[in-house]
Amino acid sequence: MLKKATRISLWAMAVILCSLLVYVAIVFAGNYVIDEKDLVMSSASTLVDEDGNTITRLYDQNRDLIKIEDVPKHVQEAFIAVEDRRFYEHPGIDFQAISRALYKDILSGSTVEGGSTITQQLAKNIFLSHEKTLLRKTKEATIAINLERKYTKKKILEMYLNQIYFGHGAYGIQAASKLFFNKDVSELTLEEGALLAGLPKAPNGYSPIAHPEKSKNRRDTVLSLMERLDYITAEEAVRAQGKTVALDVSRIEKDPAYLTYIDMVLKEVKEKYALSTTEVLQGGYKIVVPMSPEAQQASYNAMQEDKYFRGSDLKESPQGAFVLMDSHTGGVMAVQGGRNYVAQGFNRVNARRQPGSTFKPLAVYGPAMETNDWEPYSLLKDEPLKYNGYEPENYDDKYQGSVSMYKAIEDSLNAPAVWLLNEIGLTKSLKYIQEMGMDVEERKLGVALGGLDEGVTPLQITRGFSAFANGGEMVEPFFVKEIYDRDGKLIGKAEVETKKVFSKQNAWFMTKMLESVIKEGTGKRGHVNTSLAGKTGTTTLEEVEGGNKDLWFTGYTPNAVGAVWIGYDRTTKDRYMTGTSSDATLMFKNIINEIPDQKNMTFEKPKGVKDLEPPIELIEVDDLSAQYAFGRFGVPGIQLNWTPSDDKRLMYKIYMHTDQGAVKIDTVEGKGSYTVVSPKLFTFPDFFIVPYDPLTKQDGEPSNTVSSSIF
Repeated sequence: MLKKATRISLWAMAVILCSLLVYVAIVFAGNYVIDEKDLVMSSASTLVDEDGNTITRLYDQNRDLIKIEDVPKHVQEAFIAVEDRRFYEHPGIDFQAISRALYKDILSGSTVEGGSTITQQLAKNIFLSHEKTLLRKTKEATIAINLERKYTKKKILEMYLNQIYFGHGAYGIQAASKLFFNKDVSELTLEEGALLAGLPKAPNGYSPIAHPEKSKNRRDTVLSLMERLDYITAEEAVRAQGKTVALDVSRIEKDPAYLTYIDMVLKEVKEKYALSTTEVLQGGYKIVVPMSPEAQQASYNAMQEDKYFRGSDLKESPQGAFVLMDSHTGGVMAVQGGRNYVAQGFNRVNARRQPGSTFKPLAVYGPAMETNDWEPYSLLKDEPLKYNGYEPENYDDKYQGSVSMYKAIEDSLNAPAVWLLNEIGLTKSLKYIQEMGMDVEERKLGVALGGLDEGVTPLQITRGFSAFANGGEMVEPFFVKEIYDRDGKLIGKAEVETKKVFSKQNAWFMTKMLESVIKEGTGKRGHVNTSLAGKTGTTTLEEVEGGNKDLWFTGYTPNAVGAVWIGYDRTTKDRYMTGTSSDATLMFKNIINEIPDQKNMTFEKPKGVKDLEPPIELIEVDDLSAQYAFGRFGVPGIQLNWTPSDDKRLMYKIYMHTDQGAVKIDTVEGKGSYTVVSPKLFTFPDFFIVPYDPLTKQDGEPSNTVSSSIF
């Protein structure tokens, strides 16, 4: 026994002597082993909405840096008690702890106790690997001593508390406090601080989420150590140990609903502010985004519903894309790049597709009205015409001969759109398309129907339609409103960028026509809780009867504009859409209905523009009758009677047959009767009437004929 004690004493003396020699060498070595850049710890960046609410966090390590002044004294003491009781006394290496640990190791014949100080743990975690070699331990000691020479004890403890891992992805005491107790570290109670102090030794083994009983036992051990070191009284220890582990877990997961938006933010931050993804994930930035969490979640939920995605391939579901932005500022409210989008994956919001009939307002009708030669009630040819071999057809193969622009848009007729593009010229059309940022160059009339070689993206279509929604001025979309560095300094801010494309008058005309698409035309499927203007679009698969490739809806409310695309990434004769653009329309409406601030709004006519009267429907008159009547001054005549339209704006031309043919003798408005007084009545003439639309200047079908010879 005496020999063993002597051996231990000799070992201890040798260790102390060697330690002193090493210490002297370390002091002379200086700071060459410390790279201060390594002490700049990564911290999570935060995405917040415009009201300051946290949406999600972006990080390599989930960490929020805090100052030591914000950590309560009892929390600091808990860590010191369990990790390094002589923290404020040693120079970075605790020779007493090393000797004590060595003594116990020798007695047991194995390693039972470590002697690392808080400073050594900091040195190891920041500067070194976790390999267990003599060289690594020497470096650890060297760095620890020089850290103590360079920084105060408070600063070292601050760095340590910010650096350590607490489990469940939480790095640093602030992130751990938010995770386990949903509170700031400054609000931690004695027992909560003790629980956190017990975690770094084995974050997974002592997790209060996974192992609440082990976590409580570890917490109580920390409290006992604090009482032994006189940080707390025995009574305080007993009371704290008697409390259960009360958690308020607050996890901000990477919600799949946000993945596309996050990628678009990272892309914009890189392009506009020259910050790489790595810098964002480690830099502790606060990024204010114009996202509407309700819209983002509603659009994600809609993407998961199969009812909108009707395709022929039962093994592979069709895909989709959605974007919605503020039509006045350009702030993107929601975006989805696919039904099962993965981070940094294929983003269909930026994928080019043929836009179908959604392109008509941008490529044909808007530019045509800007020439001042065409207006909503101008008549367009609706005939199956050929243009150098190109023969566009209406979807139902029916033609009316002539139709107003209003009606052509409402019913999405193809023949009038192509005819009008031919009238205004491709040069005029392409000028406007390119002004809206779409690099379309093909010179063919199929552009009128969205028949493009490369296509356009949902984001481009949305930006184009913003010109109609924003009084003729197109607005540029953005995903980052403001960005602040970790010190709270503003380093970037979005500016509203607009470009005048259409006149305010023509933008309002288009809004009224596109509103009719929703109320009476191809976009009337479903219900929406606010005013909505929009255009449907379908591209067909010619090889398959009834097969479609791309299904679109692009529309806008009084303050938001967006687009839906549905289709396969690659369409074949075996893989095509069996649904129609009404599926995209219904999806858009249902998303809008889920957004609280999109309810019960109406389009308001801008100042200085004239309103657009609703269309007049030409009726057929088949009940014209005649009877004797007396006109003014008792002159005998014939009174013509018919059932008029409820629309009092409809006019009726009165015709009389003579030897020279039919002669118009008068026009009446909104009435269902007319008295004819004329000497020619004694020749027993015939009469008929023709309804007339004063908006389109279009005649309807002649009525039945009545003769005065019957009297």
